[in-house]
Amino acid sequence: MGAIWTVFRKEVLENLRDRRVILSAFFFGVLLAPVIFGLTTTMVSRRAVENQDKPLDLPIAGAAHAPNLVHFLRENGVKVEDVQFTSDQAMEAVRSGQKDFVLIVGEDYGEALQSGESAPISLVVDTSNSRTSPSADRARQLLEAYGHQLAALRLMVRGINPKVIQPVGVHTLDVATPAGRALLVLGMMTYFCFMSMLVGGFYLAVDTTAGERERGSLEPLLSLPVRRSQLIVGKMLATAAFMSISLLLTLATFGVVLTFIPLEALGMSANFGPRVILAISAVMLTFVPMGAGLMTVVASFTRSNREAQSWLSVVMMLPIAPIMFAVLSGTKPSAALMAVPSLSQHLLATSLMRGDTIPALHVLICAGTTLVLGGLLVALAIKLYQREAILG
Repeated sequence: MGAIWTVFRKEVLENLRDRRVILSAFFFGVLLAPVIFGLTTTMVSRRAVENQDKPLDLPIAGAAHAPNLVHFLRENGVKVEDVQFTSDQAMEAVRSGQKDFVLIVGEDYGEALQSGESAPISLVVDTSNSRTSPSADRARQLLEAYGHQLAALRLMVRGINPKVIQPVGVHTLDVATPAGRALLVLGMMTYFCFMSMLVGGFYLAVDTTAGERERGSLEPLLSLPVRRSQLIVGKMLATAAFMSISLLLTLATFGVVLTFIPLEALGMSANFGPRVILAISAVMLTFVPMGAGLMTVVASFTRSNREAQSWLSVVMMLPIAPIMFAVLSGTKPSAALMAVPSLSQHLLATSLMRGDTIPALHVLICAGTTLVLGGLLVALAIKLYQREAILG
């Protein structure tokens, strides 16, 4: 045990003196990812709030043909702008960004209304423009509301109750909590946490294996009166320590950053207090032995720093892929999925942020399978270091 501690301390102290390791483990992973995430989320939240609160500007071509429609829109807080556009000009104005959207009222609009037919209007929009889409949806909803109002009036004139065209009344009962809705924005947080954790141990895993071989210091190191198993375990413990510190700092940074994101204005709340942070830390730390073992095994087959970095950059995507799949597909937790490392940690972390009750069986399966696979990878790394071929 003393030999393992000596190797562990040596690796930690040597890498703490390396600015490259410190920058990658404790700056780019810990600070950069949460800050970028926070800035991006803040911009999206503020834009959504601004779109809800600001008056709707609606350019109308042919407004003179629909005075009642214009009056309805103004009553609902819309700033109507009378423009003289043909259909082609309106589409070009929206396509070029000169106008966010344009409403075109046809010349036969009034005649169609008087004859009880469907009156033609066209809303020219650019659905590829995420900035203008919310406002365009508001305009479309107002126009549909005006159409429903006219339909009801036509029925009432004929002595028919307007409710006859609404045989089914649909009422939406939303069971989502503010914390649950926040996951629409915060669902990718676990992705950043895993990336930070892996990047935290990346350079240490490379330097203590391929780096030692490239510098020619591995052979003298293996000739010391220390068992190779103790040597590699000490190195992997150092990698695991850097991964753990990187994860804890990342979660703490996210906790600070989330206090500045105006989620409440969107009807959301971030359930990310100290207790949740500690619980997520405990869940994700079970992945550390597996991550350290995986990177050490891959790096042991390489002969240079550059080759190790190239391979590990690809291998690091393996734990991330299930998380991306879960975020895009909306995967729900189940006992079977708890046996998939990284995915199980992601599902448990999102459940904690949502405030759901987590079955003890899920926690046991998640921790058990991840730690067992981690132990197997550690054992494989130890076996690889017993070979003479490890010297290159």
